[in-house]
Amino acid sequence: MEQAFACFVEPLLLQVHFAWRKLTKENAVHDETAPESAVQNGSCVRNGNLKITREKRKVREQCENIRRKSSGSRRVSQPQNGEVVEAVTLFEVVSMGKRAMQSVVDDWVEAYKQDRNVALLDLINFFIQCSGCQGMVTAEMFQSLHKKDVMQKMTETFDEETGLQYKKFMAYPWILTVTWPVDMDNEDYPLIRTGPYWKKFKANFCEFIAVLVQQCQCSILYDSYLMDTIISLLTGLADSMVRAFRHTSTLAAMKLLTAVVSVHLNLDVSKHNAQRLYEVEKRRSGKKTDYRLDQLERKRKEYEQKLLEIQNMMNAVFKGTFLNRYRDVIPEIRATCIEEIGSWIKTYPDAFLNDSYLKYIGWMLYDKQAEVRLKCLLGLQGIYSRKELVSRMDLFTSRFKDRIVSMPLDKDHEVAVQAMKLLMLMSQFMLSWKLPSAIFCHRAPLFKNLEIYAEILPFLNCEDVLSAEDCETLYQFVYTTHRPLAVAAGEFLYKRLLSHEGDEEVQPKGGGKFGASTDQLKRLIRFFLESELHKHVAYLIDSLWDWAGNFLKDWECMTTLLLKNAEEGGEALSDAHESALIEIILATVREAAEGHPPVGRGAAKKFLSVKEKKIQLEDCTKITEHFIMVLPQLLAKYSTDAQKVANLLQIPQYYDLDVYSTGHLEKHLDDLLREVKDIVDKHSDVSVLEASSRTYYILCSEEIAIYSQVDHARTQLIDELMRELNQLLDGFWQKEEGFCMDAGEISRMHSALRRVAAFHNAHDLTKWNLYDKTLRLLVFEMERRHLPVLVILPTLQCMYFSLLWQLAAVSENSPKETLFSLRRELRRFSQICMSFLHHKEKDVREQAFMILCDWLLILSHQDSNSNEEAVGLLDCLPSTSLQEKLLLFIQEHVFMEEEEESKDLTEQEERQDESCKLDDLHKKRSLLAAYCKLIVYNVVEMTAAAEIYKYYVKTYNDFGDIIKETLSKTRHSNKIQSAKTLILCLQQLFQTHAESQDSSSGVDFSSASFTNMKELARRFSLTFGWDQMKFRESVAMIHKEGIEFAFQGAAGVGGKCLPPNLGFLLIISEFSNKLLKPDKRLVYAYLQRFVAEPLPCRGDEWQPLICYRNSLLANEDDESSVLGGSGEWSPVGTSKMSSFKRKLSNGSLPETSQTEAASRAPDLQRASPVVSAAGKGRKRLKSREVHLQQHLPFLCPGGLRRRCCKDEIKTEAVSEEGQAEDTTEDVDVDVVGADQDS
Repeated sequence: MEQAFACFVEPLLLQVHFAWRKLTKENAVHDETAPESAVQNGSCVRNGNLKITREKRKVREQCENIRRKSSGSRRVSQPQNGEVVEAVTLFEVVSMGKRAMQSVVDDWVEAYKQDRNVALLDLINFFIQCSGCQGMVTAEMFQSLHKKDVMQKMTETFDEETGLQYKKFMAYPWILTVTWPVDMDNEDYPLIRTGPYWKKFKANFCEFIAVLVQQCQCSILYDSYLMDTIISLLTGLADSMVRAFRHTSTLAAMKLLTAVVSVHLNLDVSKHNAQRLYEVEKRRSGKKTDYRLDQLERKRKEYEQKLLEIQNMMNAVFKGTFLNRYRDVIPEIRATCIEEIGSWIKTYPDAFLNDSYLKYIGWMLYDKQAEVRLKCLLGLQGIYSRKELVSRMDLFTSRFKDRIVSMPLDKDHEVAVQAMKLLMLMSQFMLSWKLPSAIFCHRAPLFKNLEIYAEILPFLNCEDVLSAEDCETLYQFVYTTHRPLAVAAGEFLYKRLLSHEGDEEVQPKGGGKFGASTDQLKRLIRFFLESELHKHVAYLIDSLWDWAGNFLKDWECMTTLLLKNAEEGGEALSDAHESALIEIILATVREAAEGHPPVGRGAAKKFLSVKEKKIQLEDCTKITEHFIMVLPQLLAKYSTDAQKVANLLQIPQYYDLDVYSTGHLEKHLDDLLREVKDIVDKHSDVSVLEASSRTYYILCSEEIAIYSQVDHARTQLIDELMRELNQLLDGFWQKEEGFCMDAGEISRMHSALRRVAAFHNAHDLTKWNLYDKTLRLLVFEMERRHLPVLVILPTLQCMYFSLLWQLAAVSENSPKETLFSLRRELRRFSQICMSFLHHKEKDVREQAFMILCDWLLILSHQDSNSNEEAVGLLDCLPSTSLQEKLLLFIQEHVFMEEEEESKDLTEQEERQDESCKLDDLHKKRSLLAAYCKLIVYNVVEMTAAAEIYKYYVKTYNDFGDIIKETLSKTRHSNKIQSAKTLILCLQQLFQTHAESQDSSSGVDFSSASFTNMKELARRFSLTFGWDQMKFRESVAMIHKEGIEFAFQGAAGVGGKCLPPNLGFLLIISEFSNKLLKPDKRLVYAYLQRFVAEPLPCRGDEWQPLICYRNSLLANEDDESSVLGGSGEWSPVGTSKMSSFKRKLSNGSLPETSQTEAASRAPDLQRASPVVSAAGKGRKRLKSREVHLQQHLPFLCPGGLRRRCCKDEIKTEAVSEEGQAEDTTEDVDVDVVGADQDS
């Protein structure tokens, strides 16, 4: 065959026609082959009916279709949907799956041995087809490398007449020409198509290349023809401007090099084996040995020759493809290159593990795309995980360590996680060993064997690659909210700090079996205290749980350390360390019992595995058995410390309470109840009292055997509390109605009321008649205003809880007298709270507001299944006056800015002042959240939210999340009403702005207030997210209400006088990009109702109308969005003829003269009879308009619908592509609104 080609005077043109097999939804492959008569009379027919003129494409007489000669032996049957589809090309076989991969490669190799040119052309077409090309491939041979026209052939040309593009490139010894349509979709080719079928195709494509090299390594791989042609082909395609060619060929080239590297390794092993055999045979003597030596020598030289050829192939691919494509503009191509070079380094470190190749991975660590950065990190993990390779990474580590240390802060979560894992590997294995010269000078005689140096070297002197500052920075990631990153940081912290035996720490004396655990605990406590994040211990424990679970479950060691005294020997914990350890104990108990991460780190698992459930039950049993005996001792030791006691009292809620009875541990229960009672008597702190009340609530479950014992103790405790409160109240009323209360009496009254309120929250104290006692106090305060704040606040809480218990006791059989009595009490309490909204003390006002909001929410959402009559009597919706009072309270106490006095404060005073500001902000957020709940649950009118939305931008940092959530919830409940609330907010702001302006000068569009309004409207539009269809009606309603408001009050005949609110159109123009294109036409038609045509609009006063109109007509092909030179509105139906793109896939091409005539028609309002697509487009547009009128009826009332149908469908020449794009539009959503879950 080579001699035949050498005898050719004229180049032989091998032309192969193929069509892209379109896959159905069921992934069926249809066989479409062109007949042999496709080439006739010197013209080439593509896709059956596309004619190419002789002037543009001259075809030689030798042109003929080459059938796949090897297709008969490569037919593979694949059942699909009950039918058998035969694959006759390499592309189809690879697409079908892996089962036929080995056999198809073997068939191709056999075909290559018979006729390598035909087989190679078959392989070339395979690569072109895998690129998604729908075009024609031509190959021609040339004989001389010095022909002058070779470089001229390597050009890329475009045929304007046929819409085809030609690319010539070298595939030695051929020049290939690929022809494809100019409108070929670069965003749609096999490698980037979605779905399981195409993901499988990519894997099959890569496997095919690997199997091909593997099967050829013993025969045709070294014929200096196959690999030269393939490498030349892939290198040429990789330089193409077409993304599909570039991406596919780069992937193929990288996988080819990976396969060749494997071949190189095998050859290297074979060469070393031959060399060793040669050395062994050389030591022998005899004639047979000489013959054997000659054989081994020839084999060794053969291996060396093959290795040299393989090395040349590797260099050609690396320099020809990798060096050009690792910086490609397409991130997928860059990621492929980096992924493969990491594979080469791990597979063949002797050749690739050096700074010449590592630098590319280091450079791409700075890539803008997360996918590329991720591939770099994964590749480096494979290198740093192998100890034998780490010692050769010194220079790379010193150069790129800072970049890797900073990457846990990456905005992409997966990149951050993999960066932390890489740093973990680096900290484990990457040590810079520096042996002091003194060892060699003075101790060299001791180590005559160099292997001893290697063994002791790690222990002589080692300097960690990560500095102390780097480690401190990485440790703090255990507190991050992204759990995978936190867990990776927890591994880093545990292995670097906690599990390491530090030189500073001394094992505590008498530690016994807890010595090592005690040392780890102290390290953990010290780290927790130094991080100064004492409220985040749950996040720290959750981060360490996967790596230090056994250590963190050693509660026996923890409690032993707490109960140890300094006299018993060893170093006792300080007060801060004890508090931290108690917090750690509580966090570990909660993690073991509940098994879900803390708030903000994802939801808990819905279903636990059998193994996880078993572990959880075992942990709960272990917790119960241990703390039942130890907790009373801890409470007794720390009974005076409110913080420690509040944390310890939360442990019983994780008990398995049946252990008390099954283990006969009632004695320890008595100890616990006695200690809790003692704590209640000693403390008045809210956290301690609430924890004690909850402990009684947990233990007083009626289903367990210890109920009677705990209930008796609880009753005794409450009797004592009520007895003390009654004595204080009797003394209060006897002393001239409370006018002479000293500080001691106020403190005792405050403590007694706090204790009762804490227990009344979780326990029903109705039988102690607490309601009458608290009511008398509050009525007295309403009349006299002389009660201290410390008495009023717990009294309000007691009365509130008392009424809640009464409300919860309402049942189906409740008599009407009881219901009417409860109704009177509820109304009376509401009046008391309303009067306290104007109290002189701020704390009382805020407490009354919070109780009133919760009270209204409860009363307005009674359970109708219990007693409908009771619900009707007790249901209470706030009156208009009460709603106004609540809104006014929010405006005054949340959004009103307080004047700050400038004072010279010390550093400590500044910290205290900052702490007070944070507490005040927390209170404000609680007040706003309570009121917003009333809006969300329809307790107050949704329009009240308009006043809240006004402060969205101004207070975004403090309250933006609450306001955004309120907007989202209200929109979910009622889209239209929520949209009206938004537009009402903007209307009120606009009216306020207009009233503040000089009436003679009009509205100032450049003022700060108007700019803030536009920004607020923009933020509102961002909350609608990307899905335009989801909130279609809401956005349309905003435009409708905005247009009506803008032209409200317009005077003159036909509305030609300037409307006073015309500037409002600039505000609602911010929502135009959220409209679908069909909706824009409807909104525009609605706008035309208020605009007389022609309308003189010279001057800046009409600029808002112009801008708003342009926002509606933006990107429209069938309407003009600019004003004519005469200063009048252009007619609605005026448009320009869009370019008619030829669809080569449908096999038809319009006549050139007709197309030019249609595009140059001077009268654009006259329908063109040539382009039939325009008429079809008008029909589709008309049907779409009718459909829109059904979904958006408020935009097409009455006569407007007829006008809309008449005026809007005056579209002349509409291209098919324009019609296809009518229903889609790019949506502009910036970072602020991107996280909105609508």
